[in-house]
Amino acid sequence: MSEKTNGIRDVAARAGVSQTTVSHVLNETPHTRVSEETAARVRAAAEELGYRPNRLARGLRTHASDMIGLLTEEIATTPHAGRIILGAQEEASRRNLTLAIINSELNPDPEVDSTQIQAFLDRQADGIIYATVYHDVISPPENLRVRPAVLIGARDEAGLIPAVLPDERGGAASVVDMLVARGHRRIAFAASADDVPATRGRLRGYVDAMTRAGLSTDGLIASGGSDARGGYTATLELLDREPTAVFCYNDRMAMGAYRAAADRGLRIPTDLSVVGFDDQAPLPESLFPALTTVALPHYEMGAWAVAALAESIQGKQDGSLLAAHPTVLNCPLVERESVAPPRERAGA
Repeated sequence: MSEKTNGIRDVAARAGVSQTTVSHVLNETPHTRVSEETAARVRAAAEELGYRPNRLARGLRTHASDMIGLLTEEIATTPHAGRIILGAQEEASRRNLTLAIINSELNPDPEVDSTQIQAFLDRQADGIIYATVYHDVISPPENLRVRPAVLIGARDEAGLIPAVLPDERGGAASVVDMLVARGHRRIAFAASADDVPATRGRLRGYVDAMTRAGLSTDGLIASGGSDARGGYTATLELLDREPTAVFCYNDRMAMGAYRAAADRGLRIPTDLSVVGFDDQAPLPESLFPALTTVALPHYEMGAWAVAALAESIQGKQDGSLLAAHPTVLNCPLVERESVAPPRERAGA
């Protein structure tokens, strides 16, 4: 004879509650009044008996699939993107949701994204996350609004879809504030020549903080490609203007700044402080000395998007994560060994 399979009736008996209560707890039915103590007892009983609710049957009853879709605009192949996916996946797991992922092309024909969104809708996804790169504002496909949706990395031009963005501007300003607190006054910025939102946000943050500190930026901004070679050429140009610190658009440009400093016989951080942006592992800790930089909140954006989408699906609008449009997450400063107070110049 086959081993007996425990069912919801067995869980209810073990926990000392009704079958309805077991169903509410294990299916996380919203707007039900079950104490945390009772819910914990039900979950413990289900775990002991190896019972899992039948999600297919529940979906047929409630028209909910417990599945959310993540459509990415080539983000899955860009640096750090794994952190967005990890944050989304772990938050989905915490909420007993399944995360399905489709990777799209960069700047595809709008009909392509619409077709991929429809693929989620055809599979009864309860909601959709649309993650983009290199955009300030987008006009998403109309069918993205058929179900609850959240944007990562861009804003909806109509202002109808909640979005989460990194605070590029604030992160850059925090770098200047830190350098000023360390005694630097001639702080240069090796900017990216790429016309993307991060370029504009980080440049604005640098200028904001320099202005607030009463410091001039004249002659202290140079642009290059957003890679090591671009950082090298931009930093060589800036070193002719004798800065005591160089803030680079990203960590790859900072790698080029290290080479430029070495070619000029300057030691980091004794003669020149260098700061990057992105905290793109493993680069910052692979440099010597280890690079002080700013971290992008990729994991946090992925987790926030799933949490906000879950609230939207459950109809929790008031006072929820969806209150701010868009939500901007902090880019924290990660201090390592590439910054020191400026060295006094001979004759100063």
